[in-house]
Amino acid sequence: MDGDTKNSTYSKKIKKVSTDNYIECYIAEQNLVGVAIGAACRDRTVAFCSTFAAFFTRTFDQIRMGALSQKNINCVGSHAGVSIGEDGPSQMALEDLAMFRTIPGCTVFYPNDAVSCERACELEANTRGICFIRTSRPATVVIYNNEALFQVGKAQVVRENPGDKIVLIVAGITMHEGLKAADTLATNGIHVCVIDPYTIKPLDADTIRAHALRVGGKILTVEDHYPEGGIGETVACILSTDANITVKRLAVDEVPRSCPPEVLFEKYGNSSNCIVNAVYNLLQ
Repeated sequence: MDGDTKNSTYSKKIKKVSTDNYIECYIAEQNLVGVAIGAACRDRTVAFCSTFAAFFTRTFDQIRMGALSQKNINCVGSHAGVSIGEDGPSQMALEDLAMFRTIPGCTVFYPNDAVSCERACELEANTRGICFIRTSRPATVVIYNNEALFQVGKAQVVRENPGDKIVLIVAGITMHEGLKAADTLATNGIHVCVIDPYTIKPLDADTIRAHALRVGGKILTVEDHYPEGGIGETVACILSTDANITVKRLAVDEVPRSCPPEVLFEKYGNSSNCIVNAVYNLLQ
């Protein structure tokens, strides 16, 4: 089911494969989710709702009632965060992770490349309850090989070194800025453990905690999302009883403006340069 965004999200490719598998619900997102819930009733179909992530905020009631009714639908929200740049704040999803995390039993995926996104679609289609995949607009390089194993609730340790000084938790578009920052820091003799949480709910607390303790208890989270209800808050909450772990968070802390993505990354702390500076500050 599409919310009249097929040209932007490329869901039109599904329509080319099979018109029987494509339902245009137009710019009526509440109807979009309602149709999906109806189509998925009694497991008659595996229903995917596709639109911009920001537009799912209009459908909270339908999604909430779907969860309470133990329905199985799969939501895919694109154009997340300030990474959409010139499109402006009205279309920048910056509260979507928080919204979907509040849904009982919801599984929240946040892939960062084509391979992890394809696996997320497979996992989502086979996971009970409400599911959400947060996707990005910019073209991103592939960092995982096709044989990489992904699981719900299992993080990926993208980079680690015996001399790591800090754990860097990044997802989606910020993963690529995080890897640039890790390269810059490594040239100056500072190694960081880079973790991709993959699913924000459930979060792999065991992997994050183990590596945090290994590096001395310092964690930096970076996200293209408001601070409230995002990755940083999730990590801080789940590790709140660990007295020896410190969580520093970088997030979009105000309503952004329309601007090129790289300018917005720098302004709101998502750029590799901002990450490098935050690591130095945390290590002081």
